[in-house]
Amino acid sequence: MTGIIKPELLAPAGDKERLAAAVEFGADAVYLGSDCFGMRTAAASFGGEELREACEYAHSKGVKVYLTCNTVPRNDELPRLPAFLEYAADCGVDAFIVTDIGVLKLAKKHAPDVEIHISTQAGITNYAAANAFYEMGAKRIVTARELSLDEIEEIRINTPKELEIECFVHGAMCVSFSGRCLLSNYMTGRDSNRGDCAQPCRWRYSLLEEKRPGEYFPVEQDNTGTYIMNSRDMCLIEHIPELAQAGIDSFKIEGRAKSAYYTAVSVNAYRCALDGYEASGFDFDYKPEQWIIDEVRKASNRQYCTGFYFSTPMDDAQIFYNGGYVREWDVAAISERWENGILYATQRNRFFEGDELEVMIKGQKPITVTVKNLKNADGGLIDNAPHPMMNFSFECPVEIPSGAYLRMQRKNGVIL
Repeated sequence: MTGIIKPELLAPAGDKERLAAAVEFGADAVYLGSDCFGMRTAAASFGGEELREACEYAHSKGVKVYLTCNTVPRNDELPRLPAFLEYAADCGVDAFIVTDIGVLKLAKKHAPDVEIHISTQAGITNYAAANAFYEMGAKRIVTARELSLDEIEEIRINTPKELEIECFVHGAMCVSFSGRCLLSNYMTGRDSNRGDCAQPCRWRYSLLEEKRPGEYFPVEQDNTGTYIMNSRDMCLIEHIPELAQAGIDSFKIEGRAKSAYYTAVSVNAYRCALDGYEASGFDFDYKPEQWIIDEVRKASNRQYCTGFYFSTPMDDAQIFYNGGYVREWDVAAISERWENGILYATQRNRFFEGDELEVMIKGQKPITVTVKNLKNADGGLIDNAPHPMMNFSFECPVEIPSGAYLRMQRKNGVIL
């Protein structure tokens, strides 16, 4: 592809704290849900005036807001939809992310000035579908996560340049049809299309023969059983040039239900990688500095793979050990302010006088500081900070900006 344009970095925002993390650490746009019609019930934290406030805050920082309206609504839900769309438009959302063509039509009628982005839930795997949505008024499509990079490039070649292409580049993947899997509905009664998926694909399974009740046989030779449907997480941070030159306009990070720290780490890493790619003159051989690559491994993950982008992930997209997260770092605190060589912060996990903490600062390689003369909020010397959300201070010769994360590496990195 020629005429490379720096892709947009699109980040998840599950609540106000995660919205702030996405915006402050460098997202160009955020996607979030309100109190209905979005697929993350636990992360739907922008109902009522909170949606307006989120838009005002993001826009004040030059960041766009895309609202998820990507459920497939039932008949009894439709009467509420026009007023919801009109209100969201009045709040200032920049785009609706939709799946259902009925929702698309209603959005064009009741909020004609708001862009339409077609969700990955629509399962777009070919340029005919992409063109059909464009003709119906879509500004952007989010491709199915089952596509290879070659297939995405073919969609780009065979669609109007005005139609934007957005793709997931980082985070969890469904082992089944993204967002439309019925396994959770069947096994727990929790609807994945309403953002309430119980994630039974992450559970451990064994084989049971009906005439031998209580005798469970592992599906493979490991006597712990096997996680036959548990996919690894996607990570494409080492493949920025290939993605951009295939014609992807927006790089999307998964994770509205994940922590603010996860959001901050992921956004900061991809922001640095994209800025480095631009600084290289969009060099096809560009690789991020190693510290940038290392950053994404400092947030909880299910081990990484490249999804379907470069091959069918038969060999590296499933985990067989215990289905949990790799978590080697914990957040110790968040910086509040720095004054005259003293850092004031708020605790998140216990740490001690003399500990070395790594500081994650926007756009910079992490630095290390040693906790010295640790004091509580009253100025009394303490040997550790044991209480969640307690205020404290310690001597710090390096100026640390507010909002920076102080973290510590686990002495024995464990898999939770």
